[in-house]
Amino acid sequence: MVISFGIAAFWFLIFGVSFLRDRRLFKNGIFLVLTLMFAGLGVIFAVETISKPVAVALVWAIVIAIPVAIAVLAVFLVVNGITMLRRERRRLSNLLSLLVGLGIFGFVIFSLLVQKIGWEPLAAVRSVLLGVLTYISFLFLCFLVYAFFYSRVRSSRKVDFVVVLGSGLIGSRVPPLLASRLDRAKQVYERALRKGRSPRIVTSGGQGPGEDVPESHAMAAYLVERGVPDDQIVREDKSTSTWENLTFSRDLMVDLRPAYRCLIVTNNFHAFRAALTARKARVNGQVVGSPTAAYYWPTATIREFVAILASHPYVNAFVCLVIAAGAIAQHV
Repeated sequence: MVISFGIAAFWFLIFGVSFLRDRRLFKNGIFLVLTLMFAGLGVIFAVETISKPVAVALVWAIVIAIPVAIAVLAVFLVVNGITMLRRERRRLSNLLSLLVGLGIFGFVIFSLLVQKIGWEPLAAVRSVLLGVLTYISFLFLCFLVYAFFYSRVRSSRKVDFVVVLGSGLIGSRVPPLLASRLDRAKQVYERALRKGRSPRIVTSGGQGPGEDVPESHAMAAYLVERGVPDDQIVREDKSTSTWENLTFSRDLMVDLRPAYRCLIVTNNFHAFRAALTARKARVNGQVVGSPTAAYYWPTATIREFVAILASHPYVNAFVCLVIAAGAIAQHV
């Protein structure tokens, strides 16, 4: 018990130092999850000192809950994927929840077949898949836990700019996804005004295929219609990606106020990855999220996680190779 709590305290200390240095780091999520895992283990040992049967029941509850949770998750993702097919365009990025749900069912069926067939090469393949999937699942858990934590920690710093990231127009019309970002930016702006501050809003987004005007111009018009003074809006109308949104907006802010501080607004599912990108782009600011339709959130969250994985290809490929080598060695 003491050892478990001691290890939890160690990881919490590492998490605290890393978080205070820069909260926009994925490794903060790893440190936080390790803290929670060892703290949970310590709780089980503590319960055991009081009542061993209760501790055993708690362990069994956890053991049973894991496969049940996986099954429920698989069903939920498939149902959500079908909903996405009905409500959104049929492209790969909108099919992720369906594909992951079907993948979970597929792996379970494959594992049962391997056990029934009893052929060693297939057992080795299953071990490799299980190891890699466990690694990815752990990272996904870290991503979910820390993204939730990050979104709940408010930035109390005075800001000079509120940057709104674009997400696409329908012709010249601001769609609901982008409108939620602009509404949240307006709330942040008005809150700052009530505190006697006067930040400017940077609308960021160029003109993409099928759009009649640059996103930033339509975004600015949306805000002006809702009472934001036009002279308080800075339009960044060249960017075509999140990276360009941030770097081009950074350049504008530096020109207007070299020692600027900003708050970046995007949708809640995109907030943590935008924070990671902002750090990489050397933008001096944190990120806040705006509400997203519930049905859209699972697929969008998976997409964000995949993008984070893809941003570290060599590290993840190396870890997966080590896991695969270890799994194969067990069957040789």
